[in-house]
Amino acid sequence: MLAAPVSHPSGDERRPRLRERWRQVLDHRTGPTQRSLMAAWLGFGCTFGTARLITHGIRGGWLPWGNVSAGRTHLHHYNFGIATLGGVGLVAVRGDRACVGHPWIGALYGAGSALIADEFALLLDLEDVYWAKQGRISVDVSLGVLSALGLYLTAAPFWHEITQVTGNHVRRRLAS
Repeated sequence: MLAAPVSHPSGDERRPRLRERWRQVLDHRTGPTQRSLMAAWLGFGCTFGTARLITHGIRGGWLPWGNVSAGRTHLHHYNFGIATLGGVGLVAVRGDRACVGHPWIGALYGAGSALIADEFALLLDLEDVYWAKQGRISVDVSLGVLSALGLYLTAAPFWHEITQVTGNHVRRRLAS
């Protein structure tokens, strides 16, 4: 017996579902922590990918610009990451309620962290090993951070729901 064909939504049908899911993620019911973590995850992923693309373009000569320097000193992108995290830290220390927990702060935190993680091998060995075999640890660390935070973001609602359902069940059993 043949199974009925499975219908897959087209791209046009998926877009409204993705938009609705994105609205749910950003909805106030998810809480500022969840929104900030999602923004940090997206900021980290996009910045890591962009930094890798730009560095490959500079090295390969297919981008019209070169490395950023101050005089004769090459500025590595971890310097910009440290500056970004310093700014985010200043906002956090200041405690401005309008900014703390805002998704843009999370996105900046993720971006700054990505710029640092992308040059983790350089900071670990204090040698510019970005293009050497040892530089692979930077990619591994960055992908590890992306995976761990992505896993948390997807699993946290599940575990929250499990604990809520289990707690309700235990309370009903104790009440009866």
